[in-house]
Amino acid sequence: MKTTNFLRTGLLMTAAMVLALTGCKKTDDNKPADDSSPVQQTVMDENRVSDYSDEALTDANIILSGGNLKSTEFLPCNVTVDSANVANDTIVYYVTYDGLNCAETIIRTGKMEIRKRVGTHWYMPGATVSVKYINLHKTRVSNGKSITLNGNLIFENVTGGLLPMLGNGMDAIVHKHWGALVATFDDNTSRTWNIARQQTFTGTMNNLEMAVTGFGTSGEYTSLVTWGINRGGQEFFVSVSEPIVHRQVCTFLPCTGVKVITIPSKNMGATITFGYDENNQPVTNGDCPVKYKLDWYKNGNNGTIYLYL
Repeated sequence: MKTTNFLRTGLLMTAAMVLALTGCKKTDDNKPADDSSPVQQTVMDENRVSDYSDEALTDANIILSGGNLKSTEFLPCNVTVDSANVANDTIVYYVTYDGLNCAETIIRTGKMEIRKRVGTHWYMPGATVSVKYINLHKTRVSNGKSITLNGNLIFENVTGGLLPMLGNGMDAIVHKHWGALVATFDDNTSRTWNIARQQTFTGTMNNLEMAVTGFGTSGEYTSLVTWGINRGGQEFFVSVSEPIVHRQVCTFLPCTGVKVITIPSKNMGATITFGYDENNQPVTNGDCPVKYKLDWYKNGNNGTIYLYL
């Protein structure tokens, strides 16, 4: 498969997103308040599961965009891809992880399978593939915290197109993914989580924005990005009330937007607002954030904590 300069630019951009979305995070000096610690743990776990899954989907995006699978130049670091196998009307890519990501922030082992129909091309509007995580184990170098992911997602290129086309004939590119994952945390707790995330890319190369929203529904809860059982055994729901906007000039950190987390059985939850500086003030003049604000409540008690991204 011949790779053009146009495609290579896209692959480099998506690889840069991997580095940004999975980079080292600071340790916050604030000690968790007793009343808010369950919701804080749920927030941190939800962020990690989403980040690790997004990293794998970015790898899938690179592979599906058409790089030469026999050349490591166009693959994520420490990843091998078997030549695509064709069974009936389905093409299957077998992806194996064995080592650090390119940013050297995450150690990955395990496998991922990508399945698509013969004749489906990732740049086509509505192109849909199946992505399966098989004991995909990820450990953050900075703190040794790990998660193992198993499960299946559907990954859709809603609008079609490749990211380098933004500003060159396309104003926005929309990706969606949904499904269920079993997340095994470093305390050996395993939980099944549902995911329904939409990512809308706008701007131009080197000045991109990615807005994340949720489209899941469960009972009375809507606009969900994640929901399931937390490691404390309580049902939780995470929705997006204002799109979470990640800016390329800020290494794709979440710069604005609001998420809401609810743990009904504990009568507790929190609102997470992105876009704060080192002094716990809203960022201004296009500055990049370093923290987010967590406004929590539980049984009539409440408080505000600022945590590092």
